[in-house]
Amino acid sequence: MAPSPLPPLDDHELVQCVLARIATDLGLILDRELELDGFVLEHVRARPAGKGQVHISFKLGIDAGDEEEQGCLLVPLPEAITLAGYLMMKEDDEVARERTRQDLDGPYKEAMLELAKVLAACCQSVLERALPDRAVRSAGCQGVRPGVRPALTYREGDRLLVARVRARLAAFEPREWILVLPDPVRLLETVS
Repeated sequence: MAPSPLPPLDDHELVQCVLARIATDLGLILDRELELDGFVLEHVRARPAGKGQVHISFKLGIDAGDEEEQGCLLVPLPEAITLAGYLMMKEDDEVARERTRQDLDGPYKEAMLELAKVLAACCQSVLERALPDRAVRSAGCQGVRPGVRPALTYREGDRLLVARVRARLAAFEPREWILVLPDPVRLLETVS
């Protein structure tokens, strides 16, 4: 007997569940506490840009029938370096020194690509409830200059879910992370 389907999530619940899954999974993998709180959800029709510093866009590819929709998690570069450093099992003092990097070498790039896969799996585990016929995959990473919108497969003017959240990893100061997801209603319409 097949399990009964779960009720659909509204946009707020969907984003809250994705963020909770990201915090839990990354916390376990990195063996560090990741606190995500104070999120604000917006429905927008333009991709947001990270402010004040370079961000890493962890891109999410979401199956939309014949096409792929994309979303991302925008993380300030020092925090992305911190995540990568802890994934490589570096000590706290070494991670703290590395946070000032402006360029990434092979090991850091590889670690960020692995993080992108973890983030896609987090999204998949939640989105499969709302979008059972859709798969989420990592679409890689991209460095994004301050004030520049991330490159995504996106039709200008389409509705996006944008969640801004304060993230604190280990003992570092909290910073804003931005989760961008395609409109689930539009993705549901592509099922038929």
